[in-house]
Amino acid sequence: MFALAGGAVALMGVGVFSTRRPDEMFGLLGKIIALHGKREALARVLIDGVGGMPGCLSYIVAYDLQDEDALWVTEVWENKESHEASLSVPSVQDAISEGRSLIWTFGERFETTPVGGTVSARLRKAIRKDGPGETAVPMFTPR
Repeated sequence: MFALAGGAVALMGVGVFSTRRPDEMFGLLGKIIALHGKREALARVLIDGVGGMPGCLSYIVAYDLQDEDALWVTEVWENKESHEASLSVPSVQDAISEGRSLIWTFGERFETTPVGGTVSARLRKAIRKDGPGETAVPMFTPR
């Protein structure tokens, strides 16, 4: 989903250096700055567009507490290939199309290799299997 930012990075000609092994998990952390007053609408588009993304282990949209127009998106994937494949999922394509009109610019974007952590029991209970991939079950909605 953060392909919106990935496309911006590609357009800017930013080189990416990776020491990642193909079997490693893949993470993204990125800042998206919405048009003034459109942050909640953009958050809703991003959250609604995450259904049916095979290989997505975690997808979190969060408000930036210092910037009223900014969102942070944190993603964890089984591997980089799962993330790349998600870009062809219809709900993701729809979200990209709808979200573009709400975005002013992109901030920082970081690729990571997740190495560990925890998921709360509340989150585990909120996720259910539905077809070929995980289906997002919103635990909260934008204000």
